[in-house]
Amino acid sequence: MEFLTGGVAAMGAVCFTNPLEVVKTRMQLQGELKARGEHAIHYRNVFHAGFSIVKNEGTFALQKGLAPALGTQLFLNGARLGIFQMAENRGYIKTKEGKVIFRNMVIFGAVGGCIGQFLSSPLYMMKTQLQAQAAKAVAVGFQHSHQGTWNAFRKIFNEYGIRGLYRGASASVPRTTVGSVFQLGSFEYMKQYLQTYDYFEDKPVLMSFLGSMAGGVAVSVSMTPFDLILTRTYNQPTDKYGKGKYYANYLDCVYKIYKTEGLSAFYKGLGPMYLRLGPHTVLCMVFWDKLKSFQSRFDSTV
Repeated sequence: MEFLTGGVAAMGAVCFTNPLEVVKTRMQLQGELKARGEHAIHYRNVFHAGFSIVKNEGTFALQKGLAPALGTQLFLNGARLGIFQMAENRGYIKTKEGKVIFRNMVIFGAVGGCIGQFLSSPLYMMKTQLQAQAAKAVAVGFQHSHQGTWNAFRKIFNEYGIRGLYRGASASVPRTTVGSVFQLGSFEYMKQYLQTYDYFEDKPVLMSFLGSMAGGVAVSVSMTPFDLILTRTYNQPTDKYGKGKYYANYLDCVYKIYKTEGLSAFYKGLGPMYLRLGPHTVLCMVFWDKLKSFQSRFDSTV
């Protein structure tokens, strides 16, 4: 039940934040492996990017990749939040006095994040490739020309098999480990701090909201470089053996981005990253807390 609670909470959040994920993906792929000034700028900022996408592709283009995004959240956060909740229910995350145990929080946050990301990796890759697909006038990055989620799955599986579906999965481990630890850690520590004030005693939703706002800031700043690397490795074209044509591996991707685009390139898409992860974290954590509350009430009546 803990896994379903976490997954459903995240699925509810992504319905609202997927348009910003599309914008973020486009901005992260813009100017791939090209020095500043040597590529066209189709997306100047998050607002211009949104306007350009709607103008050239229509309003519904902002929800590209929603189906695999929902599946990603179900598996990713089902495992990530589910494992964390199981650990918390068994007293591994907090002391009897309600204080967060930092070491255990890091361990369970990281382990849950890694397992969730691995399970959702094929869906995340399809989501990225579908969101990158654009009208010719504003296209950035490699264009895979999928005709939807099922078509993307069939093309990848028929050509490369299971290994093709999990291509780039190793690049997701650093991203999710860092993001999960910072998000869940800042969320729990902020709630722990707010609980010291009597004002929040009967305001659990407000406490969850403020805690998740802190989590959104922390995860956006910490995870953006890792997220950019993951987007690049998932979206790159492959040869007949399923190997990436742009990046041989994770470290090769880091080196080539730094060499051609500079250090600041690792923070491409930070604006939409926060505008997406801020609300996503708020919605996900508030939904999660409410679902956990409903679950505990149901369990107590059974």
